[in-house]
Amino acid sequence: MIQNIIAGQKAELERRLHEKYVPRETVLKGFDTDLISVVIGPRRAGKSFFTMHSAGLKAEIGYVNFDEERLLKIDNFDEIISAVRAVYSDPKILFFDEIQNVIQWEIIVNRLQRDGYKLILTGSNSHLLSSDLATHLTGRHYSTYIFPFSLSEIMNLFPPPDTTFDRQQRCFEYVMKGGFPEIWIKNFDTGEYLSALFDSIILKDIVKRYHVRFPIALTDLAQILITNITGEFSTTSILKIANFNSVHTVAKYLGYLEEAFLLFSIPRFSYKISEQKKAGMKIYCYDNGYFQAKAFKFSPNTGKLFENAVAIELKRRELNGGSKMFYYKNQKQEEVDFVIQQEMKITQLIQVCYSITEQKVKEREIRSLLKAGTELQCKRLIVITNDYAQKEHHSWFGNMGEIEFIPLWQWFEMNE
Repeated sequence: MIQNIIAGQKAELERRLHEKYVPRETVLKGFDTDLISVVIGPRRAGKSFFTMHSAGLKAEIGYVNFDEERLLKIDNFDEIISAVRAVYSDPKILFFDEIQNVIQWEIIVNRLQRDGYKLILTGSNSHLLSSDLATHLTGRHYSTYIFPFSLSEIMNLFPPPDTTFDRQQRCFEYVMKGGFPEIWIKNFDTGEYLSALFDSIILKDIVKRYHVRFPIALTDLAQILITNITGEFSTTSILKIANFNSVHTVAKYLGYLEEAFLLFSIPRFSYKISEQKKAGMKIYCYDNGYFQAKAFKFSPNTGKLFENAVAIELKRRELNGGSKMFYYKNQKQEEVDFVIQQEMKITQLIQVCYSITEQKVKEREIRSLLKAGTELQCKRLIVITNDYAQKEHHSWFGNMGEIEFIPLWQWFEMNE
């Protein structure tokens, strides 16, 4: 039976590998070493495709997908390895998909590496993998993060745009639809596809894995937070709006949603770690399509989606070893959307504003940036817009600086 399952997975993978592949912007880290290569990211973001194409589709790779429940019922893992060796003619490289589903996978992986196998792992749970990797595979693995398509990856699906307007329109389409590959390559309906994916992740990756006692409350919490992406929360404020009975439960369920790559939070910036922990957090989702699929909404909420798209790109950079991101509020509650920190220095302050045609809106964004620039000693001040591009010098009651107004599509290109 096991050999039949592995053979079936091999046939399915071979069929899928004939589908259109869009090269990703990152590389598979550690593949040319004897260390373990780990690919982490949301479900359906293209981790398996990326891994196989990055490895060169080599015949000596033995593939097992542990999203198959029949394999998870097998007590003796050696039986699975024997089946892989038979189906793939004794491969030297083992590729285990969704490895987090296997109980004590890290012990199995350690043993196989000692036996001389090159190992590639993928997973869709950030905490499970990162904590176990840090504990059991310290210094013996490389991690690569794969997100849904970025704007530049989507641009590669089409002929190069002829005009700035074309780039802007493609960017707007990406902001509204998100970046999940099958939506762009197979033209799946965004709402239907991502609603089903969202529900599947809640059930399989959270409720079943963690034996969640109140699955409806968890789903309601996720929907509330996705509806209010870009908003500032604390566990106490969530407790009030989501009808939970304890702050501990809120923190636990929020952690589950982050681990499953549905939502992520960024902390408020402070030079004191203790104050950061006491302050609130801003919530974002890993793909704008989730907002379109699951949020309660009565308007397009374009401003929220623009800010969330920027947050996703900054999160991508942060996870791949780039700078850290925060948001900022001063004592007068004037806010800056993103504070970028590299090592010990604040290097950029970023506001996101879809339209600054209204003078009051423009002045508000400028005022917050200038004040924060003085308070945080940062000179790089940016406003990301829909279509306005300019550098302007401004001052506000002794706070002076140059403000860069950058259209979103152009900002994405600057960060490729």
